[in-house]
Amino acid sequence: MSRNALPAAVLALSFAAVLGCETSWGASAAVDPRPAPEFTQTTANAWINSPPLRIRDLRGKVLLLDVWTFECWNCYRSFPWLRQLEARFAPDGLQVIGIHTPEFERERDPAAVRAKVAEFALEHPVMIDNDLAYWNALGNRAWPTFYLIDKRGRIRDRFLGETHAGEPQALRIEQAIEALLAE
Repeated sequence: MSRNALPAAVLALSFAAVLGCETSWGASAAVDPRPAPEFTQTTANAWINSPPLRIRDLRGKVLLLDVWTFECWNCYRSFPWLRQLEARFAPDGLQVIGIHTPEFERERDPAAVRAKVAEFALEHPVMIDNDLAYWNALGNRAWPTFYLIDKRGRIRDRFLGETHAGEPQALRIEQAIEALLAE
């Protein structure tokens, strides 16, 4: 690789990670998964479409956590696929939970988050993570990020970036969900 090509390659890899081209943690996550952190918000006003939830009370279900923020176009462009996924797998034991973690100050207004949840027709539980406590507990770094949690409460996979039905990332997530539901 030439000297001029190296910076371009590094930049391309950086953009790939930010845009969600990294799809998973890889084999090490499946071999030694870590427990999902307990939800950090415990008051009713920090939850939309649900009373406060606890990870430990959801054992026996496969969870898909969607870490998003309402001004992230990659996030809301993933919602049609997410709604389809939820309708398909919820009868088999999948629970989708949104984690709204703001990037900008204007995204911290709970009324604005509630309005966006209604606008985007999200019916699953959404936790408002205004203090970024759950974002930090996950070690998250991007919007949207999807975390798959198995029936025993362990994080088994992570997927980054905008996702659409029929695309390779959507198919990988769906296969991973099917595998976890079958465990």
